[in-house]
Amino acid sequence: MYDILGGLSVVEVSSFVASPTAGLYCSQFGAEVIRVDQIGGGQDFHRWPITANQDSLSWENLNRAKKSLALDLTGKPGRELLTELIRATGNLITNLPVGGFLAHDRLAEGRADLVTVRVMGWPDGAIALDYTANAAVGYAALTGPLNDPAPVNHVLPAWDLLTGAYAAFALLAAIRRREATGLGGEVRLPLTDIAMGSAANLGRVAEVLYDGRDRERLGNAVFGTIGRDFVTADGVRLMIVAINERHWSGLVKALDLAEPLAQLEALLGVRFAGDDSTRFRHREAIFALIEPRVTALSHADLAARLDANAVVHGPYRTMPEAIEDPRLVSANPMFAHTADNPSGFAYPAAGAFATLPALDRRAPAPAPRLGADSEQILAERLKLSSGEIARLIDAGIVGTAKEPTP
Repeated sequence: MYDILGGLSVVEVSSFVASPTAGLYCSQFGAEVIRVDQIGGGQDFHRWPITANQDSLSWENLNRAKKSLALDLTGKPGRELLTELIRATGNLITNLPVGGFLAHDRLAEGRADLVTVRVMGWPDGAIALDYTANAAVGYAALTGPLNDPAPVNHVLPAWDLLTGAYAAFALLAAIRRREATGLGGEVRLPLTDIAMGSAANLGRVAEVLYDGRDRERLGNAVFGTIGRDFVTADGVRLMIVAINERHWSGLVKALDLAEPLAQLEALLGVRFAGDDSTRFRHREAIFALIEPRVTALSHADLAARLDANAVVHGPYRTMPEAIEDPRLVSANPMFAHTADNPSGFAYPAAGAFATLPALDRRAPAPAPRLGADSEQILAERLKLSSGEIARLIDAGIVGTAKEPTP
């Protein structure tokens, strides 16, 4: 964590991945992020993965370093308190519907310079999830084995994560505009726009329009260059990629491919050096030369050869195996051991992904217990007395961490 955004306060009313991620990134850089949930927890409060006690490790990590306010959002009093808090704070991140009780125009009636960042599904307000957005923009059709035409979903919620990062960026951009002009406003971020726009930025839209057809499925091959998975003599599957001329010449030298490649060039009437496109077009023939060289070597011997020639490679791992890599976790300053998690489970947790060498990096703070900060937030932000807060708690409008959660 860093303290770059100290002094910035944001109210977050959200669930699942994209919207909470936006708040998380702000909190990791020092902003005060007030996460507001339904008393007892919202729809993602017990989302898998969970512990034996039904504590969500997803919720626990997406809400690190935030403050927690629990309200009864099913009734008018709780919603009015939330509205007052948003107006008092001036910044809102949410994935609630455009026309709901957190509609920007309604909130802005009491705070003209309010900045709202709203994560959506489709631009017209229709529901979409990462899984359906990915299917809609065509990436699932390109994913999977070569001998099976069925679409394959990836398990990483990539569009959710990109949307969360873009939402944090959009929030800061809108705040900067307000500082310069005094104007607030709403920023809407449809998940499908993030997905389609990202695909367009990678050239996918132009590619299809230019070629008049979709890209062929490649399996584990890398589009436009030489890269694929191979298996060594001792059964280690690894990815090898030669994405530029230095990598290519290094691969040729590491695997002693100069002579067989020269013969292949003569047969095909092409030249591979200096031409990534030609290599890609004839990738299957090149892979056929690489494969026996790889299968004849142990992973240790192959890795030594590739490293000596600056070729990019890496073995496939399971997550338990990845956790054992010191570079990724134990010796990575991004991670710190946390023992004060709401679940009671102690483990290394991630902080800010960025490294700022000139600033001190603090360990990631834990997620709050649900409602842990309710009384403090209402007292400091809305100037409510202890008696008023106590009455709201007694009436079931405000929840605290003292209350058992279902």
